[in-house]
Amino acid sequence: MQHEKSMEFLQIAMKYVPEAKEEMEKAGIELSPEMLQPFMTLFTKVMAEAYELGKTDAGSDS
Repeated sequence: MQHEKSMEFLQIAMKYVPEAKEEMEKAGIELSPEMLQPFMTLFTKVMAEAYELGKTDAGSDS
């Protein structure tokens, strides 16, 4: 289950990569795939934690 969610989170992140790349280039930062990997890993961790928090919150509303 966790792996499935991680894949979903990565798909969401990839949807926004072009926008992020454009914004970084405007700021004078060139974004390469090598530079992107640590951020994708971090994003996946953040999304997993947010997902678990949402599940916990949803369970406590009952």
